[in-house]
Amino acid sequence: MTQHLAPAVHGQDDSDASEQPGWWRDAVIYQVYVRSFADSDGDGIGDLRGIRERLPHLADLGVDAVWLTPFYASPQADGGYDVADYRAVDPLFGDLSDADDLVREAHRLGLRVIVDVVPNHTSDQHVWFQAALADRHGGPDRERYHFRSGKGASGELPPNDWESVFGGPAWTRTADPDGTPGDWFLHLFASEQPDLNWDHPEVREEFESILRFWLDLGADGFRIDVAHGMVKAAGLPDIGRKEQAKLIGAQVLPFFDQDGVHEIHRSWRRLLDSYEGQRIGVAEAWAPNAERLAMYVRPDELHQAFNFHFLNCPWDASAMRAVIDGSLAATASVGAPTTWVLSNHDVVRHTTRYGGGEQGRQRARAAALLMLALPGSTYIYQGEELGLPEVTDLPDAVREDPSFFRANGQDGFRDGCRVPIPWSGSEAPYGFGPGGSWLPQPAEWQGLSVAAQTGDPRSTLELYRSALALRRTHAGLGDGPMEWLEAPEGVLAIARPGLVCTLNTLGAEAELTVPGRPLIATAPLEFVGGTARIPANSCVWWAI
Repeated sequence: MTQHLAPAVHGQDDSDASEQPGWWRDAVIYQVYVRSFADSDGDGIGDLRGIRERLPHLADLGVDAVWLTPFYASPQADGGYDVADYRAVDPLFGDLSDADDLVREAHRLGLRVIVDVVPNHTSDQHVWFQAALADRHGGPDRERYHFRSGKGASGELPPNDWESVFGGPAWTRTADPDGTPGDWFLHLFASEQPDLNWDHPEVREEFESILRFWLDLGADGFRIDVAHGMVKAAGLPDIGRKEQAKLIGAQVLPFFDQDGVHEIHRSWRRLLDSYEGQRIGVAEAWAPNAERLAMYVRPDELHQAFNFHFLNCPWDASAMRAVIDGSLAATASVGAPTTWVLSNHDVVRHTTRYGGGEQGRQRARAAALLMLALPGSTYIYQGEELGLPEVTDLPDAVREDPSFFRANGQDGFRDGCRVPIPWSGSEAPYGFGPGGSWLPQPAEWQGLSVAAQTGDPRSTLELYRSALALRRTHAGLGDGPMEWLEAPEGVLAIARPGLVCTLNTLGAEAELTVPGRPLIATAPLEFVGGTARIPANSCVWWAI
């Protein structure tokens, strides 16, 4: 049942939140995966009260905003991205008063709050879908979703060849009230997540109402899940090939990145602009190139879009430079800021992607310093400030990622980046909560906890704290101009106003002329005369 709460007046209890024009253009935004951040009640699952109690960590870290993954009422078939009621908090995570308290406390600490909204699909337990199942073939309640007759002599084949992102067909057949096989419904993800029909006016009206509900409560914006997926090509045409998940982000598909999504985002931008406090929309959009991604952040559309091209870039200087150039050029063409992200709840943590072990640790630290030096806005995924690696040896019995149980979709190993983070102590769950943790934590995480790293100048946590403090106070960082400087092969050198950033991607030290006074480095430097020896897989900021 939808929960009710008197709306907050934005600006009364959040007077410390920054009101600088265009705050999102250079904001550092911290992603919280709600289930895995902090548990307040001992059930082993993170919750809203746990997040609120740990907000001082984020304020001390130096971020500007926090993005919360879905905490709505949900059967949890896909970690909360299967929403049964968009106006209620799932009892696993608390209630609506906990959400209100969290927003107010975040604002008191000077942090903005971005909440996840899931508009492409609902849960199969949503009242709309339950009504659709009870309706007849062609009935009005089915028009809010994509119900179709099957192919074949008796409709025994799916309506088209689309595949679920999680693997297997993107269609599931229903049974009519008399038990005979009936229509098929579309689900681009799990079968428990039926896709909405965004050509239906009631769908659009409902989501405008949902957005207003959370904006009235005080949310500073929305991360829009599958922002590229709400509109499907007319007629739902076949694709004509298998392993379609591999095509996502490589080409425009009849179910992703259709031009019709932009009209929806324009209408949402008008809604956001009607509220005070600079509320924003952030697109999770997979597009085949930076130019198409930039369409989501045109002046009358959303404020930001995740830059997955940077996340997917290999550890190679020329490849990094090409992605950075392409990203900056594309967003500059529409006057939008670029975003930079290295990890999130859907991908292998970058410490592991960069090779794991000591090499992965070095590269991850260096990549973070490069990312924070680039123009635009930055996203930090919970635990990356601790240098957490991917957990690659989770027992099959504890896995919950739905794609793990299906074929030909995503790799099914997203649980490894969702393991609850360590806060303190010498035994699991390392301060996560008074009970256990819903996924087991490795023993070596004892030395990676917040408490273990605090005060250690060599730790990744103190590196992030120092870099974020410099980014906040240095006028040349954040939004603004950037230019490339000459550098040896395998080394990147960028100039920002009053600052130079050098990144050595090589497996050996590199020498270059000292460009200025070192401000922060991911590894110790050596100087010989006017030459600096930059260690392998390291990054340095220089004041000039």
